[in-house]
Amino acid sequence: MSTENTPKIRFEGFTDAWKQRKLSEVAEKICVGFVGTCEKYYTDTSGIPMYRTGNLNGLKLNQDDLKYVTKEFHEQNKKSQLRKGDILIARHGDSGKAVNYELSEEANCLNIVIIRPDLDKCNYQFLSDSINSPTVSQHIKSLSAGSTQAVINTSEIEKLDIIIPANKEEQNKIAGFLNDLDNLITLHQRKCEEIKILKKSMLQKMFPKEGERFPEIRFPGFTDAWEQRKFDEWGDFYYGHSCPKWSVTEDATTPCIRYGELYTKFGAKIDKVYSYTNMPPEKLRFSKGTEVLIPRVGEDPMDYNHCTWLSLKGVAIGEMISVFNTDQDPLFSATMFNATLQKEFAIRVEGGSVTNLYFDKLKNIDISYPSLPEQKKIAAFFDNLDNLITLHQRKCEELIEMKKFMLQNMFC
Repeated sequence: MSTENTPKIRFEGFTDAWKQRKLSEVAEKICVGFVGTCEKYYTDTSGIPMYRTGNLNGLKLNQDDLKYVTKEFHEQNKKSQLRKGDILIARHGDSGKAVNYELSEEANCLNIVIIRPDLDKCNYQFLSDSINSPTVSQHIKSLSAGSTQAVINTSEIEKLDIIIPANKEEQNKIAGFLNDLDNLITLHQRKCEEIKILKKSMLQKMFPKEGERFPEIRFPGFTDAWEQRKFDEWGDFYYGHSCPKWSVTEDATTPCIRYGELYTKFGAKIDKVYSYTNMPPEKLRFSKGTEVLIPRVGEDPMDYNHCTWLSLKGVAIGEMISVFNTDQDPLFSATMFNATLQKEFAIRVEGGSVTNLYFDKLKNIDISYPSLPEQKKIAAFFDNLDNLITLHQRKCEELIEMKKFMLQNMFC
């Protein structure tokens, strides 16, 4: 059997070569939705949904900042009306990514290319997956390459070569498999967002509000008021030592934490090291596994709430990091600082475009701690939420990579 027009991965039982078709041959119509300004036609949520290019960001059509137009506008712009099974592509910007319109309700669209498949010839989900395969997607992007104002020419879209199996059953199987992957990705994305929302709510309710000594929500068995003291009464500060960029090399063996990583790599706990320095050990300062790190340098004064517990021993702590040592629970401390001290940090920074937060400015901040057992309960609760968020993010990334691989290998 010839391997020409045959994908690398196929479902069992399918062996025939795929056929090359122009996109116009498998579509009822290819056109552009309304082009122009729609503000004067917008109405309240009782109108007709108007989908724009921003609603194409994601695996499926999203409702973010969805606008609505009058019924009159909708009726007068029949070319822009959407039907279930339509395939949508942004006319400009991030062109080349196809999203299915899978709702039954009336809708319209703005600055979007509409591809309406001929369902007797192809499965609409298969066709959108085919468009999202690397070869076709990159070709569509090339059609709108150039200036920021470049747009897709629908006459070019019509001439696109699409290679499809003549057997609709094979199309259906491929579409179903990739749709299942999309649903799993969406599920993990949704769970991740739900947990993030829960975490945000609990961070607001499980720590006392300013001037108060009791949080809104507590674990059973804890009723005592939280004890308030000045920051430096709960522990002591020092700065990390130099781990300059030039010292971080591939052959270096001393693990280290650099201040920029507090913003980009870590949450409330450091349990993995990404950098290694070749600085002599006598010029470094090493962790004992109990330190809370607070960034000393940043750009946005409201962005210093990136405190983290360095749970590992023997890690060099770089300069531009304030180190807080305390006999209180370090994970609780980092979580509490991030949840309650953002404004306190912001009003104490110094500098212009690059700001500094010196630990001398932190010492007189009033902070409250509950008993150590309650600290550990709260820390474990948020650590569990963080682990769930990481789990869903990692699973989502794995599924996205799997889909990318399948798009490369299940299409010609």
